[in-house]
Parts: sequence; C-alpha cells; structure tokens
Amino acid sequence: MVRIVALSCFSAGTQHCSQSQHDARFAMLIQEGDSRTTRIDLMLAAILAFVAGTVNSAGYFAFGYFSANMTGNVSLISDHISLEQFAIATAFASIVVLFIMGAFAASLFIQLGKHKNWRRVYALTLLAEACLLLVVGALDIHGSGPLIGTLIVGILSFTMGIQNAASTRMSTGRVRTTHVSGVATDIGVGLATLWHSHSKEASSATIQRLKLHSATIVSFLFGGIVGVFSYRLMQGAIFWAASVPLFLLCARYLKR
Repeated sequence: MVRIVALSCFSAGTQHCSQSQHDARFAMLIQEGDSRTTRIDLMLAAILAFVAGTVNSAGYFAFGYFSANMTGNVSLISDHISLEQFAIATAFASIVVLFIMGAFAASLFIQLGKHKNWRRVYALTLLAEACLLLVVGALDIHGSGPLIGTLIVGILSFTMGIQNAASTRMSTGRVRTTHVSGVATDIGVGLATLWHSHSKEASSATIQRLKLHSATIVSFLFGGIVGVFSYRLMQGAIFWAASVPLFLLCARYLKR
C-alpha cells in the first residue's frame, strides 16, 4: 500500500512538473517585465538570437550589408561621408532608418494589442517577422540585380527592428537579440559585480543574468555560422529555414 501511494505521489509530482514546464514555455510570449523568469528569458533569447545571427550573417555574405549591426552601419555612414561617397553612405543610412521603422511599427502594434488586451500580441508580432523572411527568401530565389539586393537588405533590417523591439518590450530590456555589443558590455559589468559581491542573493541574480547574456551571444554566433554555411548550400532558401523557429514558436500560442 505504501509503495502504491508513493508511486501515485511520484506520478502526480511528475505530472505537476511537466505541467509547470509547459506553462513556463507558454508564458514565453505572454508574460512581461518582472513577471518573467530567467528561464523564460533564456529560452526566448536563445531562439531569437539564433534567428538574428542566421539572418545577419547570411545577408552580409550574400549582399555585403549587415541587417542587424546598426553600430557598424552608422560607423560606415561616417566613413563614406568623409570619403565623399554619398551614394554608399545613403545606402547604409537607409538600412538604419528601416531598422528604426521596424522597431517603430512593432512597438505601435504592441501598444495597440495591449490596449485591446490581445494576449497573443507578441506572437503576432514575431509571426509578421517570420512572414517577411518568407518574402525575402522568395525575392532572393526568384529575383536578381542590385535593386533586388537592396530591397532584400532593407526588408531584413526592418525584420530585425521588429524582433529587437518585441524582445525588448517583452523583457523590459533584459533580452536583446539582434546585436551583441550591449550584451557583451553587460557580461563585463556582471563579472565585475560578481567579483566584488559579498551577498549570495546578489551573486545568484548576477549569475542568472550572465547565463542569459552568454546564451544570447553563443546563439547569435552559432546562428551566424549556420547562416553562412547554409547560404552557400541553399542560397535564399536559408531565409525560409530561418522563419521556421519563429513559426513553431508562434504556432503554439495562436492555436490556444
């Protein structure tokens, strides 16, 4: 009898744990701000940083422009202006503007969704990004010429703006997935904080943040490797492949 009761309790505990894990995964695109756990943020960062790294490196390999690295693009604008290469400077400026427009459009949509109490507003935002990646893949496969290349880079930059705005709004700035400069800075600051910390609670919180930032950089790096390698094999179809994690992530929210 004791054995049966123990097994029943173990089974109930396992089911409860499984349900908790399921609820945590479902909360990834629902919960906001301080209600989010580090685990939820880490899963989100890993997925989105991988997609961003893939898109950014594939776009650069194919067209010579970064769609997510706005720091580098702004630096190149100043370089080309100094060299009086105004046409090239304008091209890089348009990438920055489109990134801002993507973030602007995503933020407006999220604000509208929150005003109307759409619990799935973040899923819908990332779904829009996935659909734009399908468009990019089709343009790359079926189009040709410098105009198509410029259009593709512009759309990619717009999508990266969408993604960064969504992840930033969701996590109140903790998850930033389209660039690593700020994340790398946070790692340095976190290591210094950990070095001088004398509180176990503070050290634990710092370690959790370091895990999040490290996962972001590693995922972005791995995505970049996959992006270039895959573009060499499948060309524009890599952008279709990059949309798959987003569709899978969003689908489980939209069907509920």
